[in-house]
Amino acid sequence: MRGLLASFASFASFATLSLAFSGPATSPYVVHEKRTTIPPDWSLLRRHYASSTLPLRFALKQRNIEKIGDFLLDVSRPDSPNYGDHWTPSDIAYKFSPSSDTIDTVREWLVSMGIDSGRIQLSPSRGWINVDVSVEEAEQLMNTEYNVYKHVSGMEHVGKSSYHLPKHVSHHIDFVLPSVHFDARIRRRDGNQPLIKIGQPGSGFDGPKTTGSLPVNYTQLAQCDMVITPECLRALYGLYYHPVATGENSYGIVEYTPQSFVQSDLQMFAKNFSTDLLGKSPVLVSTDGGYYQTQYTGFDYNGESNLDLQYGMSLVTGEQPVSLYQVGDMIEGASFNNFLDAIDGSYCTFEGGDDPSIDATYPDPAAGGYQDKEACGTVEPAYVISTSYSYNEADLTPFYAARQCAEYAKLGLQGITVLYSSGDNGVAGNEGLCLNPDGTQSASGTRFNPTFPAGCPYITSVGATMMKPNASVYDLQPEQACDEIIYSSGGFSNYFAIPDYQVDAVSCWMDEYGKEYVVEYGSAWNSTGRSRAFPDISANGADYAVAVDGEFLLVYGTSASTPVIGALLTMVNDARLANGKKPVGFINPAIYSPKFAGAFKDITEGNNPGCGTSGFNATEGWDPVTGLGTPQFPLLLARWLELP
Repeated sequence: MRGLLASFASFASFATLSLAFSGPATSPYVVHEKRTTIPPDWSLLRRHYASSTLPLRFALKQRNIEKIGDFLLDVSRPDSPNYGDHWTPSDIAYKFSPSSDTIDTVREWLVSMGIDSGRIQLSPSRGWINVDVSVEEAEQLMNTEYNVYKHVSGMEHVGKSSYHLPKHVSHHIDFVLPSVHFDARIRRRDGNQPLIKIGQPGSGFDGPKTTGSLPVNYTQLAQCDMVITPECLRALYGLYYHPVATGENSYGIVEYTPQSFVQSDLQMFAKNFSTDLLGKSPVLVSTDGGYYQTQYTGFDYNGESNLDLQYGMSLVTGEQPVSLYQVGDMIEGASFNNFLDAIDGSYCTFEGGDDPSIDATYPDPAAGGYQDKEACGTVEPAYVISTSYSYNEADLTPFYAARQCAEYAKLGLQGITVLYSSGDNGVAGNEGLCLNPDGTQSASGTRFNPTFPAGCPYITSVGATMMKPNASVYDLQPEQACDEIIYSSGGFSNYFAIPDYQVDAVSCWMDEYGKEYVVEYGSAWNSTGRSRAFPDISANGADYAVAVDGEFLLVYGTSASTPVIGALLTMVNDARLANGKKPVGFINPAIYSPKFAGAFKDITEGNNPGCGTSGFNATEGWDPVTGLGTPQFPLLLARWLELP
């Protein structure tokens, strides 16, 4: 409370001071971003030293960004005359680069506040204005106070609870770094290995689960209700296809260090379940020093990558190369932004785009760290990109999440399909955390906690199903929502509005089923019917046979279902490319359209509990457990081949 009062005192004194300036700087200050609580395990340590230097980064509002959803629909909607007419990176850079007016307004404001023009730098992408200032200068610029916060691990983080900008400037800025964001890269108490939320066990990374070793080597289709193998998945989804356009087509799977793939395990898997992979390996695309680390081993470090690659590669057969985007070195690790920087130079952070307290910074001066510059537009994105990692939406501020979400829309405009796992904790977030009334997260929270980027309307979110007990792959409906070991995450975003392509499906669900959840759960979930709902689709995510450290384990997770969907869509792309057509790109407007009705097998059993509730139920039509259902490859292939 004392810090909050001090902030208001600072604001009042500086608001008076600002009246001394003439011109635009006299426009009233408004709150630009605000965080009401400090995240768990953090505490206020002290005020930051006034003379310390801060690398301020102003994220400039992008031109036409409010139309990005319409642009994406135009090339992704099956009934659009521009379907498949994807943009080039230069088209995107031109369309969305900040206007000269935006750049001039922010620059003039900084100069009017006493910042010498020689200190102000515009990034090459024109998306950021960077200036190194003292803490005292930063506090005066934004009517705020910079504090130092301390994590229970001992790491310190510079930030603030809120900040203000002149009203006429606020319209031109998305957000400022460093500021109110707390998803910092945490280090162990011993100060050695960094704990990266999206890849480091014990730090918020919520990877696949295992029940341990397989007691018997199951290989028969009759046993798919007990153990899932590639043949089970082919039979379930009709994924019988031999690729013919492998030279043109591409499929990429993203892994974040220290998660690491093991070649000997892939060969063990190939020998038992996928002989066309014998002698094969993924195409390593090292990003920011990523490599096959062997310092840490075991399921917590090899389970995720082995699962993704063994199934992603087997389902596209050994003839279709699969790229492994290994991101980050062992010291710094990496974030989603680091990968996005690598595949899109306009998003890169080398000139100050990302927050160094959130995203890894390279070169890494630590012993054994990656010594080269951070990857910036140097990596070719595959047509389909599968990622089995996530944040909780509440880990990020709306501004930060929205900017990253817009980047996924830009990838979709280029014809790239971006898949993310929905999560494994039902209506709870990663690690089973739920929201408290004040917005903090805890295991005892009672409000549903959506994951991110699952709630971004410009990616395809993948949930998980499982075989029913004693079911056969040949049954009319052999699957239900996964409710064994993991629960398919799904629900409604607290940040993002419902996209046009999803309105009909979600409205039907709200009219038919939503009211009963409003009565039962009250304000525990976003029941407005006007927010982005997820997942979009599902695939089996239970009882996978995965080779890890020389033995087969039973593995569960949307980490499994996501690369399976990725492989299936890669085969759809193969057929389209072989017929002289473009890749499918952003699939959501198509799969929610009437043209694709019946192309997914509806899942109507199971639920996704969490936050002290039974969660939602799988029902007829779209639902917030399994989405539209599981794919029927022959039908999907036929529908996509009918499109231009």
